[in-house]
Amino acid sequence: MGMDFHNLKNSHTYTTRNADTSWINTIKKLVPIKQLTSALDIGCGGGIYSKALADLGVTSVTAVDYSEAILAGARENCKDYHNISFKKGNALQTGLESNHFDFLLERALIHHLDDLSGCFEEAYRLLKNNGYLIIQDRTPEDCLLKGDASHIRGYFFEQFPKLIEKETNRRHQIKKVREMLRDSGFREIQEFKLWETRKVYAHKTKLLEDLRDRTGRSILHELNDIELESLINFIDGQIPNENTIVEKDRWTIWKAVK
Repeated sequence: MGMDFHNLKNSHTYTTRNADTSWINTIKKLVPIKQLTSALDIGCGGGIYSKALADLGVTSVTAVDYSEAILAGARENCKDYHNISFKKGNALQTGLESNHFDFLLERALIHHLDDLSGCFEEAYRLLKNNGYLIIQDRTPEDCLLKGDASHIRGYFFEQFPKLIEKETNRRHQIKKVREMLRDSGFREIQEFKLWETRKVYAHKTKLLEDLRDRTGRSILHELNDIELESLINFIDGQIPNENTIVEKDRWTIWKAVK
């Protein structure tokens, strides 16, 4: 089992929301975003963060993903943004010009990769001197925080402990990422924690529908339909019937400079 990123039926799974102000404000604090002319979003998914970078004033944004199906959804999602271009490629070999970009974003990417060294060496090649790299991903510790009415993801592992090994095995430790960045030539490496608002639901039923559709949650493709219904019923019982649910995930952000 697992999510098939190349299946056209999944082309819109990562297009259904916008970057939250919690993320936007963090990026504005970490990099002089308004001074940057060219940004690269590797592992762009549905283009949510490519749009956010364009909205922040970056002149030109290049969005890369290895799945043509996902790129099709991103192109449609960003159709009103004429300064965003799309390219099929992977994080180890984008085929893009060296020393070309002021800023490189790799959000929710590195947990899909085993070869961090190759990924970071490619990032180093692509950036201009003094260019900024932002990596955003979850560490094992981020993933396994207890579930509550905001941290919905924590309930997945409480109800299905079998998902813990799958999730933690694909997540990289803070120290490992830092060391790999340093070995690839990056400097001024720093880590930050971010509770990013993932989505605001007008009512609990909207959250449960989102879970049933597995929207933007590749880990739920590890469950069959019966297991998924069991999880939804469990979460339904854990969360009070409040009018609004603000779902948040905790992330680790690594900032580095070429």
